[in-house]
Amino acid sequence: QENTCHNQTTTKMKPLSSLFLPLSLFLSLFFHGSKGQNLIQNTCKSCSKDDPNIKYEFCTSSLQAAPASQCATLRGLGMISIRLIRYNITDTRCHVKILLKEKILDPYVKSCLSDCLELYSDAIPSIKLAMKSYNSKKYYDANIQISSVMDAATTCEDGFKDKDGVVSPLTKLNENTFQLSAMALSLMNLIKNNNSTNG
Repeated sequence: QENTCHNQTTTKMKPLSSLFLPLSLFLSLFFHGSKGQNLIQNTCKSCSKDDPNIKYEFCTSSLQAAPASQCATLRGLGMISIRLIRYNITDTRCHVKILLKEKILDPYVKSCLSDCLELYSDAIPSIKLAMKSYNSKKYYDANIQISSVMDAATTCEDGFKDKDGVVSPLTKLNENTFQLSAMALSLMNLIKNNNSTNG
């Protein structure tokens, strides 16, 4: 009890000193955050310029929404983009399973959804391998593994187009998987180029 009273009296005598820590902490967080924003924006500008499949707004909003992206390095953003693919694959697979449970389902659509379920199920071990390859800086292997995920999204979407009048219920999810994969490939390219210029 005495200690707390003593502390209160000393802080009353020096009110300004107590302001410096939170203010400096706020400023360091602000500048750190703005550095992270700049890296994301510059990275997404490069990616969208190099690949017409990548939309700048999609790239920035996806990366900015991810935890720890504000203080990530370029290599960190690469890992975040691969993690986002993994989340998207898992979500899409779950969504397909829900759609397949619908009682009134067109037989052709059901067949397409079953194909998509298989494609996205196979994509899960592929993206897990890509994460391992990326961590080990085996970018060539990671590139192949992520490209197979892109193919899965395209194959799933194309299945619905084979019959006139059929609308894919997975267009948005397939596009997200495709675009996130394109982002990861573009980021790896930037990292490799950075390494070669720095090396």
